[in-house]
Amino acid sequence: MTAAATGFAGPRRGSLRGRLASPVLLLLPAGLFLGFIYLLPVIDLVRLSVSGPSWSSFFERVFSVPLYWDSLVRTMQISLTVATLCLLLGYPTALLIRRSSGITRILVTAAVILPYFIAILIRTYAWMVLLGRNGPVNKLLTGLGLLSEPAQLLFSRGTVLLGMTAVLLPIMVLSIYSSVSRLDAALPRAAQASGAGPIATFWRIMLPLTLPGMGAGFLLVFVAALGFFITPTLLGGPGDQMFAMHIVQQADFINSEGFLQALAVVLLVITLLFVGVAGHFLGFEFIWGGGKAAGPAAKAAGAGAATPRRSLLSGLADRIGWPVLRLLGRLGPAWGRWTVLVLAGAVIATLIVPILVVMVISFSSASYLTFPPPGFSLRWYEKFFSDPNWMDAFRHSAVIAAASAVISVLLGASAAMGIVRSEIRGKSVIMLLLVSPVIVPPVVLGLSLYGLFLRFDLVGSVWGLASAHAIGGIPLVVIIVAAALQGVDRRLEQAAALHGASPLTVFRTVTLPAIAPGLAAAGFFAFLHSFDELVLSLFLSSAQLKTLPLMLWADINYQLNPVLAVVSSLEVLLVVIGLALAGPVLARTRAGA
Repeated sequence: MTAAATGFAGPRRGSLRGRLASPVLLLLPAGLFLGFIYLLPVIDLVRLSVSGPSWSSFFERVFSVPLYWDSLVRTMQISLTVATLCLLLGYPTALLIRRSSGITRILVTAAVILPYFIAILIRTYAWMVLLGRNGPVNKLLTGLGLLSEPAQLLFSRGTVLLGMTAVLLPIMVLSIYSSVSRLDAALPRAAQASGAGPIATFWRIMLPLTLPGMGAGFLLVFVAALGFFITPTLLGGPGDQMFAMHIVQQADFINSEGFLQALAVVLLVITLLFVGVAGHFLGFEFIWGGGKAAGPAAKAAGAGAATPRRSLLSGLADRIGWPVLRLLGRLGPAWGRWTVLVLAGAVIATLIVPILVVMVISFSSASYLTFPPPGFSLRWYEKFFSDPNWMDAFRHSAVIAAASAVISVLLGASAAMGIVRSEIRGKSVIMLLLVSPVIVPPVVLGLSLYGLFLRFDLVGSVWGLASAHAIGGIPLVVIIVAAALQGVDRRLEQAAALHGASPLTVFRTVTLPAIAPGLAAAGFFAFLHSFDELVLSLFLSSAQLKTLPLMLWADINYQLNPVLAVVSSLEVLLVVIGLALAGPVLARTRAGA
């Protein structure tokens, strides 16, 4: 295959100049950055966890102390329950998006996507407001006469499950919709024309074909829930502590080194174990939503392997489901439509109503949290903008997020070019390494970085926090820019190269203008990721450098007042504006891909 056919025409591959011009070298900056600031700290974390009198002494303590063992079992149970709830509620929502059209589809999709980009801390705070003693739920129940006085709805296992499910539902809906949207609409019609009822059509056609998306969503939600820390802390009681919470608590004790790292390694190993099992059955591409980096050959192989697997799933569905189908088949199609509408409506209300309530409260004239507000005023906005502590935190967050976005875009875009435009083998493995930070529990990553930052005096520095946040921003940029590059017509690049343009000129005049919208969208999401980052900031910030999420976290733990609603509303407004600007960009990127 010639150089013109595989990329930019230029020096021969065998020459030194040709090797230096290879797109593979574009992977080097991101590789070095992640290797130093991500992989090495994690390796050092593992080293410290085995540095006791014997390599297993700290781990024996983890598994022998009932407090930690019970917490680990509880974490698995909560994560499994949340993933199951998300699956049951997310499937009808994905079906509703598929079946709707026009403005209805736009509104339903926006109701799912918008909360996905709002910080977990904001969404959890919204549930604290909604379920508080003076919140709308208690007001509604007492107003209907179901309660004689406001009940304590917070700080229970049910509240934790509700809050975590609401936070993680968008991941499930988007994962399932990626499978539902690829279904051939002719298949259900053909099944119904052959005499199959709607239930049988769903069981025999839709369910087996959408199982990959369901499996990917279930595992992504389950793995994300394993490392949850914010929502259980704010919504749960003493009996709802999850494993990640112990890592944060132990970090306050100086004499816990070694044991603290062992706690983190246990959580990391469990997470990687489930990801490894999932990758074996689904392919590791489920982490980033596809296998574009794998190339045509891998795609062809995957297509060839899909048929036996699909047949196996269909047979399993037949053996389990036909007794149930005979009973459900007597129900008319209206039952299915109403089930989808009711469940999807409940999901949309769960995602949107808490955010709307918080935004209304931000304009309250009351001196405490209550809904509905007794009157409307801008007093809390004035308080926020006149408070130097909040303003300093806002500026710190903006500066750190801007720096993090620059690092993420430069390194992530370069890595995406290296993957898509090179002929290097093992692209899926490289892509997995680049996006792997998204599956590492944040508390584990924050703890591992703390030791590195102490050695290099980076704790509490702007560039230190920006670099730490970029660990999560780079995967976002790689995924978006790689998708944008897939939509660039390679013939234009080859034509420019054949007419004598250097690789840099080809990139500047042909490739860059084509992927500029994708770069802009990637930069926005990297900025937003850093702006909302809390867990890493808890480990790596200082008293002199507090970010907006840190200020919000401190106030939520000690007091609830409408100023927090103002902060939440401003962050929601930022997300809405960003998504409105990035929406057309992402649409063009998906169309090109």
